[in-house]
Amino acid sequence: MRPPSLAVILREWGRIGCTGFGGPPAHIALLRRLCVERNDWLSAAEFEDAIAACNLLPGPASTQLAIFCAWRLRGRLGAVVGGLAFVLPGLLTIVALAALFLASSPPDWVRGAAEGAGAGVAAVAVQAGLGLVPASTERARSLMRWGLYAAAGAVAAATVGPWLVVVLLGCGLFELAASNRLLLSRVRFAFGSVAWVAFKVGALAYGGGFVIVPLMQHDAVDRYHWLTDTQFTAAVALGQITPGPVLHTVAAVGYGAAGVGGAAVAAAVAFAPSFAFVLAGGSRFRALRDNAHAQSFLGGAGPAAIGAILGSAIPLAVALSLWWQFVLLAVAAVALVVLRRSVVITLVALGVAGALVELLQ
Repeated sequence: MRPPSLAVILREWGRIGCTGFGGPPAHIALLRRLCVERNDWLSAAEFEDAIAACNLLPGPASTQLAIFCAWRLRGRLGAVVGGLAFVLPGLLTIVALAALFLASSPPDWVRGAAEGAGAGVAAVAVQAGLGLVPASTERARSLMRWGLYAAAGAVAAATVGPWLVVVLLGCGLFELAASNRLLLSRVRFAFGSVAWVAFKVGALAYGGGFVIVPLMQHDAVDRYHWLTDTQFTAAVALGQITPGPVLHTVAAVGYGAAGVGGAAVAAAVAFAPSFAFVLAGGSRFRALRDNAHAQSFLGGAGPAAIGAILGSAIPLAVALSLWWQFVLLAVAAVALVVLRRSVVITLVALGVAGALVELLQ
């Protein structure tokens, strides 16, 4: 079938960027329906290989998948057009909402809505982590090591904040060594080199955007004091209720630091690697997906990332300060984890509840 024009990519990827509520599962389903089922632009096997390869890369996997699909159809220009069309709608939305919710003196109802929606973010983290467990354990070579990696990630997310990235890399490299029987000296060398580079970059989002929450929370709240705990949880909630990837949260943090300019810089730095991975290495995605060493690394880093997502619920819950927020957190936990309700609907409902609480006080 003839590949689509750039105008079609701009329109269709932009539509997904505007309607992609629900995070990576929703984005992947929309891309599959568009590229495989409806238009036969990509084969099912190629699409699944692309998903697997994107999951092996650091960064937001669904964003990289959107960029890759556009690259596969219209080359590098298509990747840029499709990627920007996918990212920008949610990005502009979250910056606009950040201007409202992160204002120094917002109206009472706005402050209450932020506190209400933010109260449920810890439950969202738990739901996100639990949702990744089945697929991860199925490909685990050792359930005991899987449990240790997950526990390490959870403890690190709850305690060490900015050093979480080192723990993720360490688990990945340990599993690589265990699976391939590498010499310990080689692992130590790789661990030190990769950890140093990754620490400077400051981003490792295996398994979803919630992996980076402890890192952002430490810098935005504890180190640089750009946001309060309440504002940070509100920013994470905004990343959940707007379309597009959860990584949009970083734009809200950037806005809290330096306004619109800060949001633009934060977004550019956060998303640039995703474009670079596809533009420079899209032709090697199949080889990456079939690479035994990459699969082994993910066998360690993946469970640690799931543990980190679950562990991120602890600092998010500790950041709550009002008694009624803990009530809403309990409601959110039941709605999301037990009843499996929509994240967007749940957080919007909590926001409405918080606004009503503030207005009635």
